[in-house]
Amino acid sequence: MDDLTPHTEPRRIDQLLDHYGYSHQHPVNERIHFLAIPLIMLTLIGLMFEIHPAVAYVFLAASMVYYLRLSLVFAAVMAAWTALMLMLVFAMGEHRLLICVTVFVGAWVLQFIGHQLEGKKPSFFEDVQYLWVGPLFVLRPLLLRFKLTW
Repeated sequence: MDDLTPHTEPRRIDQLLDHYGYSHQHPVNERIHFLAIPLIMLTLIGLMFEIHPAVAYVFLAASMVYYLRLSLVFAAVMAAWTALMLMLVFAMGEHRLLICVTVFVGAWVLQFIGHQLEGKKPSFFEDVQYLWVGPLFVLRPLLLRFKLTW
């Protein structure tokens, strides 16, 4: 490469998605994640809401800041997804705690089954931020299908 050729480093979002994808290549593990990650996200919001609505809202606001720092497109999609999740949390009504605990545990069991099949440990064991990258990994194929870049 000569001095006139611009050298661009991979963007942080792409590095995170690539690294996350490395431990999610087995087709069954990938399908499990496409189901379990949204369920974990939904139930995590519900469980925080059970502690106190402010806990859920502060967590979601902090998550949106994280997503904004990575990608405006992903942040916008995550904002819409979060709004949908909040509507579902409200719809659970008085059964919220039981639903969320049950589904949360079941979804995590599925995740670990997927990683057992994959033969690789979950990415968040290395870095907790991969808990926020998981939903982006699930959304990436949808964005690609609609030819949206991030």
